[in-house]
Amino acid sequence: MNILTSEVDYQVGDITHRGFVAFNNLTSPPRTGVMVIHEWWGLNDYIKNRAKKLAELGYVAFAIDMFGEGKVAGDPDEAASLMNAVLGDMDSGTKALQAGYQAFVDQPQVDAERTAAIGYCFGGAMALHMARIGLPLSAVVSFHGALGSFHTATPGSIQPRVLVCHGEEDSMVTMDDVAGFKQEMDTAQADYQVNVYPNAKHGFTNEAADENGQKYGLDLGYNALADNKSWDAMEALFDEVF
Repeated sequence: MNILTSEVDYQVGDITHRGFVAFNNLTSPPRTGVMVIHEWWGLNDYIKNRAKKLAELGYVAFAIDMFGEGKVAGDPDEAASLMNAVLGDMDSGTKALQAGYQAFVDQPQVDAERTAAIGYCFGGAMALHMARIGLPLSAVVSFHGALGSFHTATPGSIQPRVLVCHGEEDSMVTMDDVAGFKQEMDTAQADYQVNVYPNAKHGFTNEAADENGQKYGLDLGYNALADNKSWDAMEALFDEVF
């Protein structure tokens, strides 16, 4: 399959952010676009490979850089520092998301009327934030993402279809958090679905989760069944929406 990839620089204020685009050159533009938001590790090879998988399905995938300058963390301390810099200033974080979205829809291959966003862990929280603040997306998917809100959506204001893929054994984002999220979505009158996968921990889609968990003493784990089922659920949602 003829998958083309490239890096795309865009500005957030005075800082250059380095996105990554992947698409199948054998399909005709404009194509449905999917924005991808990385984990706390940054825009690393794992996220780039997810973008390539989306391109294999016929989408234009644009992985944004939330940290700026293409920063990728080397350990959990650095990852936490980079992530918390965003979460501690969500006004700036929101601007980074908006700038990433604009760079995404500005890609000549992307049909700006047919867009979705997906995110992993930290990126899942950011994808849900995009839905809450009303960015014009048709679908949003969170994979083992944090579910707490930085913005209270008014009833009827969440326009995209929302899918949350969550591991039942996730000790970082608990089932109580899931219950709170459902209550929030019900109050906002959102069109949402929450899939809970048994025996799945935080990071269940990332094949490096087991190694990272053991290396750093984190309660992470890869689960191939949950990984595949959650990806299939995303595909089914996109088939319905697009």
